[in-house]
Amino acid sequence: MSKSKDDINDIIDNDEVDSEVDEALDQATEAAEEKQQQEEVTETNKEVTSEVTIESLQAELEEANTKANENWDKALRIQAEMDNLRKRSEKQVEDAHKYAVKKFVEELLPVADSLEMGYAVEGEVEQIREGIGLTMNVLKAAMEKFSVVAVDPLGEKFNPDLHQAMAMQPSEEYEDDHVSAVMQKGYTLNGRLVRPAMVMVVKN
Repeated sequence: MSKSKDDINDIIDNDEVDSEVDEALDQATEAAEEKQQQEEVTETNKEVTSEVTIESLQAELEEANTKANENWDKALRIQAEMDNLRKRSEKQVEDAHKYAVKKFVEELLPVADSLEMGYAVEGEVEQIREGIGLTMNVLKAAMEKFSVVAVDPLGEKFNPDLHQAMAMQPSEEYEDDHVSAVMQKGYTLNGRLVRPAMVMVVKN
């Protein structure tokens, strides 16, 4: 049976609809695939970003640890240097206390030698006295070199800061509160009293 014109038109119309449907399906498929690809790219970017962030944090942490170790080493070295400096200073102070009078002792050695030689000499009293006088001059020079000054206040006004009164006695030669006799000389070191002079004080 031959198809009518209307049937042919219906077939044509159906073919066109199918074509449009296929085209719409293709477009929908392509859109879905594009969306999936975009989601995959987005997820990949997230993973990459996450990896980069972790790596950067790890790098910063390692750098911080390195600096901390360097600072700790510096602190230990400084502490060791301070300990060594303290020990050297203590040793220097100890040596200064031990050998503070070394030079003074060196100056006294000639005095000791002179006294020994004078003690061994036999002769008249005047000769012995002369030798003792020379020895006393050597001793006096050594003491002056180190600012050791004798306090010999005979005839001076009594000074309680430098003199120690042993007794009081009248005197026709000196006024009241003056030193009439020195029983033992005193000494100062660089102006500071080492030993007061023992004296007799006039009291008329």
